[in-house]
Amino acid sequence: MEPSHIELNPVTFITIGTIGPPGQRTFYLQASQGRIQVSLIIEKEHAEALALALDRLLEHLGEPNPEEVKTILEAGMELLEPVEPAFRVGQLGLGYDAAGDLLVITALELTEGDEAPSIARFWGTRAQMRALSAHAVKVCAAGRPRCVLCGRPIDPQGHFCPRRNGHQRGMRL
Repeated sequence: MEPSHIELNPVTFITIGTIGPPGQRTFYLQASQGRIQVSLIIEKEHAEALALALDRLLEHLGEPNPEEVKTILEAGMELLEPVEPAFRVGQLGLGYDAAGDLLVITALELTEGDEAPSIARFWGTRAQMRALSAHAVKVCAAGRPRCVLCGRPIDPQGHFCPRRNGHQRGMRL
C-alpha cells in the first residue's frame, strides 16, 4: 500500500480514547478538521508519553487560558464514531510552530522492513493540547491497576510478580 500523508492544520477536535474492556483495550489518537476525521491506533505507552511530553512543552511555553481548557473538556473528549483506523502508530513526535502558536503531533506508521511509513500531523492550540494531555492521563489511569513492585498490570484474578521471586504465590497485590 502506498504511504499516505495526513495533515490537519488546525484540528477542530483531538482526543485519545479506548475501545474494549481493561486488559483488552485498543487505544486511539483521533482528530478531526471539519468533516475529515482520522483515527490512529496507538499503544498505552504512546498515550502516557504524549501526555507527559505535552505537559513539559506547555510548562516551557506557558499555560493556555484555563477557561478555554475547561470548555474543551466539558464539550466532551469521547471518541467520535465511526472509529476506522488509518494505521497503527510506531512513533510519535511533538513540535511547536512559534509563528502560528500551534503545537503539532506527528505520527509515523509502524512498518516492516524498508516500507515508507504513512505520516499524520495534527496541529492544535495550547488549550486543545492541554485538554488532550489531561484526558489522556485520565484514560490511561482507567485501566488495570499496576503492581507496585514490578509495574505490570494486575488482573482481577491476581498477579504473579517476578520481583517476589515466587514467594507468597497466593497473595493478591
